[in-house]
Amino acid sequence: MRVMASAEPITHFAQDCEEVSVRITTDPPGRVETPGIPRPRVAIHLGKSVYMACERAGLKHRGWAVHGDIDVVPANTPCVWEPEGPDTALILAIHPDLLARAAKELGLDVTRLEVANRFQVRDTQIEHISRALKAEVEAGYPTGRIFFESLSTALAVAVVQRHSSLGAVPFRSRERMTGWRFRRAIGYIEDNLNGDLRLNNIAQAVDMSVSNLKTTFRESTGVPVHQYVIQRRVVQAASLLEQGKLTIGEVAQETGFTHPSHLARCLKRFLGCSPKALRVPSRTKDEVAAEAAGGPVAQVKEPGAG
Repeated sequence: MRVMASAEPITHFAQDCEEVSVRITTDPPGRVETPGIPRPRVAIHLGKSVYMACERAGLKHRGWAVHGDIDVVPANTPCVWEPEGPDTALILAIHPDLLARAAKELGLDVTRLEVANRFQVRDTQIEHISRALKAEVEAGYPTGRIFFESLSTALAVAVVQRHSSLGAVPFRSRERMTGWRFRRAIGYIEDNLNGDLRLNNIAQAVDMSVSNLKTTFRESTGVPVHQYVIQRRVVQAASLLEQGKLTIGEVAQETGFTHPSHLARCLKRFLGCSPKALRVPSRTKDEVAAEAAGGPVAQVKEPGAG
């Protein structure tokens, strides 16, 4: 239950499951207060970038929320969100017992497990897993509940490994580009994936030279600008194909690919499958799980992480 100063958020989809609950909501502009709940939450921003202020556990953060940004909220932690425009998010609430089992299977001390408080970080693997969970629930578990459970476990493992007190490697989210420039760069890219993205336009949006953008962007993400753009287009295309509402040609157009054959080549390169395979629910659980958990997709290095 959320308390709004002006209007209630819109819930587009909600499914309460034993291990991971999945929902999509849109908060209107203004102040949104969210009470703490017993489950830690992973909130993934969807759609157009929006400037917002966030406050929880005594910490405050302001900045542009960009498509794919992730907030990690510990259990029993009230939140205050103040978006300046409509803000849509995919929210997954993870049962503490699932996190504890994941930590135990990793050989970690469960008694020391605490989920970290994260504001607007990037985690490609968690984004892939979360989208697969959403698609599985919306489709009515076409590959069986055991597949949903395996995805839930993969999500819990990712949270424990990178967003908890038991993480093997400290998670670093600061950018080598100036903070506002990096966020504006990825925001511009996310908001224009279906257009003709050019280096000079991105550089102009962040007030940098093209050569400086190319160098610092690669230092921050681990990949060149053009490869980052393709990876983000592949993620968007895969999500649209799994929904099954658009033709392959329409998906290619919506995600900035010049032709369906270009989309097919990129899907094969990054996901190891064809557009038709993503639209067919009869894929094996192992094939889908491999894609969702990272599989052949190159994990984009977190900004500033080594």
